[in-house]
Amino acid sequence: MKSQKIVILGGGTAGWMAANMMAKSWADKAIEITVVESSSIGTIGVGEGSTPQFKGFMDYLGISEAEWMPACNATYKNGIRFIGWSTKPGFSSYFHPFPAQPDDYSAPAFFHNSFVRRKAIDVEGHPDHFFLATHLADLNKSPIAAESFPFEINYGYHFDSALLGQLLARKAAEFNVKHIDATITDVRKHLDGDIAALITSDGTEIAGDIFIDCSGFKSLLLQHTLGVGFESFESNLFNDAAVVIPTKQLDTIRSETQSVARQFGWSWHIPLTNRIGNGYVYSQRYCNADQAETELRAALGLLDSDVEARHIKMKVGQVKAHWSKNCIAIGLSQGFIEPLEATALHIVQETVQSFIECYQDADFTDGNRDKHNRALSERYQAIRDYIVAHYRVNSRTDTNYWLDNANNNNLSRSLYQILQTWVSGNNLSDELVRQNVEQYYPSVSWHCLLAGYGIYPEQAQLKSGNALANQHSIEKVNDFIRRCGLNFKDHRMELESFVANVHK
Repeated sequence: MKSQKIVILGGGTAGWMAANMMAKSWADKAIEITVVESSSIGTIGVGEGSTPQFKGFMDYLGISEAEWMPACNATYKNGIRFIGWSTKPGFSSYFHPFPAQPDDYSAPAFFHNSFVRRKAIDVEGHPDHFFLATHLADLNKSPIAAESFPFEINYGYHFDSALLGQLLARKAAEFNVKHIDATITDVRKHLDGDIAALITSDGTEIAGDIFIDCSGFKSLLLQHTLGVGFESFESNLFNDAAVVIPTKQLDTIRSETQSVARQFGWSWHIPLTNRIGNGYVYSQRYCNADQAETELRAALGLLDSDVEARHIKMKVGQVKAHWSKNCIAIGLSQGFIEPLEATALHIVQETVQSFIECYQDADFTDGNRDKHNRALSERYQAIRDYIVAHYRVNSRTDTNYWLDNANNNNLSRSLYQILQTWVSGNNLSDELVRQNVEQYYPSVSWHCLLAGYGIYPEQAQLKSGNALANQHSIEKVNDFIRRCGLNFKDHRMELESFVANVHK
């Protein structure tokens, strides 16, 4: 192949993730990678959570947890606890756990019980009784098992995204990625419409063969320069703004993200080692920025505090083509689905990996561009459906925001069929396989969501079951999980071991 130049516009987490993955993947190729970012332009970066896939990214780059976690004030994440999304008795909260190998023993009991309870049989159907990650989060334990417990445990992280971007920038330099600090004021195109070069404020041209747009919501290259359209998700994802306020870390560091339902949206609570990141995601159709900030401050006990709040506008949806001409959008420039399930970096990672595979499989041409666009569009739609389901099945009645979400019938055919399968008492796992969507969110995630909201027949309708219905002993499942949990340390103790090892 002939030598090529890849120019990435924008640093931040997305830009530096892309630079590192491409540089590592193509270390033996004649490909020069340059990141162009302006030190005068800030990033959105707040306290952020990840899915388990992010561990694979760090492992691929050869960055150990002992190296990057203390540098980014990072903590471990067993999953997400949803609080106040359902008003059904006994279902005021539930936990969405990350998978663990010991679940192979306990999860079948949950699948069975949730199926039977949908048939109006009185068995335990709340997901919180059946998963190791939930138990670890309940006890504020880390997901790092003792060496004598040789089972795979998946987990995510919480971290300061600004610090992570800086760390990844340093790592990229080791992979010979070039870095230019400049403000881009114009873009030059070839006659065929491809991007030819970025033009800086001092008139310098930065030419390239492939351009990666990591310029954030403004999408300077893909949307602004190439005119690629944007598909809004506002018809069934109402939230379009957030207010962010940090608080001090507590003595106990939780190993979970918390998502708490509020009057006009929900708030995240993300524990870092040095602080707790708090943010209220809301819809401007139902409240203004001052109302949202006041509600969040009241919840945090900061009504009279001078701690500054940051306000962020969100553009929820996806571009109509993630790869157009010689430009690929990654991160906020390609789209955004609100952070309810911490999917932002997951999508970045999937996008970069898809581009790497499509580009090299087509001999470093755009021959697989349609394949890339189709894969990303389908992923966005599948994640959208899972997020929309959180709102559609809510049972709150305190504000029009929640009532309108519960009555919103702007659902995809896929989501409609998933919900119909559940309420009709049919096999949800089979339906997910039939639709070929389990690759995005597995059956256990859908079961936890719908069971966690208490989408079952009313208590008065339940009747006693026979021995087949009651074949799983909750006491035995709970004892198994409890004993598994003995192999894990307190979360803070695990994090402090990083510092202790540095000083050895």
